Amino acid sequence: MKQPFLIIFSAIGLSFIVLFASCTSTKNIRYFKDIGSEPALYEMGKDIAITPYQSLTILPDDILNVTITTIDQEANGAANISSADASKFSFSTSGLPTTSANTAYGYLVDKNGFITLPVLGKVVVGGKTIVEIQDIILDKASKIFKEPTINVRLMNFKVTVLGEVLKPGTYIIDGERVSILSALGLAGDLTIFGKRKNVLLIRQDGENNKKMVRLDLNDSHLFTSPYYYLKQGDVLYVEPTKGKAAANDVAFTRNYAIASSVITLVIVLITRFKF
Repeated sequence: MKQPFLIIFSAIGLSFIVLFASCTSTKNIRYFKDIGSEPALYEMGKDIAITPYQSLTILPDDILNVTITTIDQEANGAANISSADASKFSFSTSGLPTTSANTAYGYLVDKNGFITLPVLGKVVVGGKTIVEIQDIILDKASKIFKEPTINVRLMNFKVTVLGEVLKPGTYIIDGERVSILSALGLAGDLTIFGKRKNVLLIRQDGENNKKMVRLDLNDSHLFTSPYYYLKQGDVLYVEPTKGKAAANDVAFTRNYAIASSVITLVIVLITRFKF
């Protein structure tokens, strides 16, 4: 009578081992695990502090879209721009009227930190924020145009997302305010094999230095991290879990097949054995 019980217990134990092995790879896939599910969260929510956003400074090789709008009717001739509406004009690339076909382009910041605009000439933008650049251009444009309105946008904010995400790659973003979660969203989110507690951020820190920072997506304190908002050229790398390594390991696959066969054999023996 002891042998059938031994077989049964062995089958149950082996089943638990296989089940546990399959669960360990998914136990940490939830974001912000420190946020509970108490009723108050459904009724009133929870306030979480977020790190203040610091405007980016423009660097050489950045691309800026600059739009100047004025009510000065004589500005068209002065800027050599034709427009269907003589009461206003706008230009972005090469002084052409802004259209959906060319707004994706802009002015390349040269190695000395300058861009050259039609009519206005050279404008220093290197090391300055978008708001500061708008003020500089407004000061120049006000001397030529009547009541000009200035709009400046960074057109080539670049972030690279690698590792265990659905769509790894380099993403060019129109704008500058990009968070870690936004970048991961562009990459299709982490796979179930991505380490949410150990996302690596690689950032250019000076001309010849790189800074590497570990980020924990399981902790809501991520929102207060000074690295929550990304900078131009940042790289995010999502490391694979041990489950991914095991899933790709030939020996693991072989052992899993053997274990499954053993379980099947044990179940057959149990069903045929008469107590």
